[in-house]
Amino acid sequence: MRLITGRVAAVSLVGLFVLSWRAHIDQDVVVAQTRKPIMITRIYTGPDGLSHAEQVEMKLNGGASEMISATGVQFSSRPPAPASDWHTGPMRQYVITLGGRAELEVADGKKVAVGPGQINLIEDTTGKGHITRNLEDRIVVTIPLADQRVNGTGR
Repeated sequence: MRLITGRVAAVSLVGLFVLSWRAHIDQDVVVAQTRKPIMITRIYTGPDGLSHAEQVEMKLNGGASEMISATGVQFSSRPPAPASDWHTGPMRQYVITLGGRAELEVADGKKVAVGPGQINLIEDTTGKGHITRNLEDRIVVTIPLADQRVNGTGR
């Protein structure tokens, strides 16, 4: 009788282990499937010649974007300052804020809050442009893109 009881206990423990392991794996799958998307604020010139802002989700394949060709990378420190005049981007580029806060204003009066981790794709290289307000010291990385064609995909 002890032999049967011991085997039942062992099988029960193995079964409990397998169920626990399976639940852990299922939880990892759920977490992987619900990762936060990478969002980009795209500043672009519309057909009306005015700047606009839209949120664009970066396309990922297996958790990473395709390789994006750039012509360089520049780090800069930008002090707090009053609003700039209306200006266009000098070229198609990513501007990623590493620290500090700013605000971008587009032609329709919409204001885009910018803070650490914010990725902006600047594509308003023609037209009226946008206004930049650095609200506090801001550390930025600017990445000019090799492909200067505006395609509206956020890539």
